[in-house]
Amino acid sequence: MLTVRKSQDRGYADHGWLKSFHSFSFAGYYDPAHMGWGNLRVINEDRIAPGTGFGTHGHRDMEIISYVMSGNLAHKDSMGNVKGIPPGDVQRMSAGTGVMHSEFNHAPNDTTHFFQIWIEPNVTGIPPSYEQKTFAAADKQGTLKLVASPDGAEGSVLIHADAKLYSGLLDGAQAASLALDPSRKGYVQVLRGSVSVNGTPLQTGDAALLSAESTLVLNAAKDAEVLVFDLQA
Repeated sequence: MLTVRKSQDRGYADHGWLKSFHSFSFAGYYDPAHMGWGNLRVINEDRIAPGTGFGTHGHRDMEIISYVMSGNLAHKDSMGNVKGIPPGDVQRMSAGTGVMHSEFNHAPNDTTHFFQIWIEPNVTGIPPSYEQKTFAAADKQGTLKLVASPDGAEGSVLIHADAKLYSGLLDGAQAASLALDPSRKGYVQVLRGSVSVNGTPLQTGDAALLSAESTLVLNAAKDAEVLVFDLQA
């Protein structure tokens, strides 16, 4: 079964310095029909205005992934990490017993556009930790590249959750497929461009929620960038 979540149906918040689309209930946006999908709890598309950002705040017992589309996301946390996250990098922060962090766009003129992802962990009370890796565009072109997994396979960042995250770039005749366990859930987020998901056309900002499916096929794409989740049901 495939259910489409259209871009315009997401929650939206305009805070001036931050413009954010919420696929699932978050902060002031509450929709009991969209509380998450499997163990995927949050996927926000955020745009941070120049010279602004999220002040220091706390998290615990959550796997948090940042995926930057454009600009740079400056990260600072209570573990001592001070990092810049550019496009092509995947950042993972395991909040565990608790972590404080801030995220800023220090550029004077450029907006930072990124996706903030929260996945519920399968273990709680662990020490907080941080990981960041670069994934070249060439390794994602015409395929689905594993970028986050429970065991760090294929050079992916390691998440303490029963989930896998893939990133893909598709255009023209390029196609990609992924075997799915029908007892699990899948989720496809179109970051940009257009692509067909199991025969259903999607556009920028759209998502496909999959259940009881054994195969995922992406094709008929035009300048598409996608994130694909294999999730605990």
